Amino acid sequence: MKFIFFLLITLPLSAQIKGNVVDENNNPIPYVNIWVENENIGTTSKEDGTFTINANEDKKLVFSALGYENKTVSLSEGNKVVLKQKEIQLKEVVLQSRKETKEIEIGNSEKIHHKQLSGDKPWIYAKLFPFKQEYDDTPFVKKIIFYSDSEINNAKIKIRIFEFNDTIPTEDMLQEDLIISVKKGMRKNKIDVEKHNIRFPEKGIVIGLEWLIIDENKFDFEYKDFKSNNTIKVTSYAPSFILNYFDEDNSFSYSGGKWSRRKRVDSKNNKPWDNELMTPAINLILSN
Repeated sequence: MKFIFFLLITLPLSAQIKGNVVDENNNPIPYVNIWVENENIGTTSKEDGTFTINANEDKKLVFSALGYENKTVSLSEGNKVVLKQKEIQLKEVVLQSRKETKEIEIGNSEKIHHKQLSGDKPWIYAKLFPFKQEYDDTPFVKKIIFYSDSEINNAKIKIRIFEFNDTIPTEDMLQEDLIISVKKGMRKNKIDVEKHNIRFPEKGIVIGLEWLIIDENKFDFEYKDFKSNNTIKVTSYAPSFILNYFDEDNSFSYSGGKWSRRKRVDSKNNKPWDNELMTPAINLILSN
């Protein structure tokens, strides 16, 4: 009996936190990526900066938003979180006129109907494009192409563009949110980013697709559990992203407040994708 009592008093307590994310001027910050540190539990702040998340009381929350410094707080401090704006270090600018006479498409992604749902997590799935000498003739990123299969119309996602440091994605290359709405069904999405004058970095560029766990993206679906023969109803968030299988080690995911390389698939059933990497179907159009 004493042993059981010991277990009861040492179990961590779960709590629901309703919080608000603001900047230093007390303005709400929408679409903040929020994770329980090192856990598979996360959410996104709404347009008014509010959020709700469940976690054990001894856990910490990690906040990540474009243009702001990442912040980690204890669960008890999550009611109001103030994010500090990043200090932008201006890099040397080399003026170069845009010729717009040549384009190439890179990435080798295609419309293959293997899709990934978010569940209820604000994952970032990302693809690395290493630099190649042949890109010198087309050094600017003109368009981002990605494939989606959305269960609802006008589902919102955030596109992130990162530098690469030989190991993981690092700094955002844009200083403003790039929020995109995708149509229902299977779509090939072309996003024009020419106005941002993004020059292809020598260490490579990483394009990330970030799910937004917001009410506008919510939908329910049902599937049959073959083990129990029961019909299971699940809530998830649109859109689904199309994945391709590649041999290159070019796929990353962000969860729990940190980046990790995606692991190779091993179904142990001799599938065509065994020992391959599931990579978001993303291509780039480069121009001069």
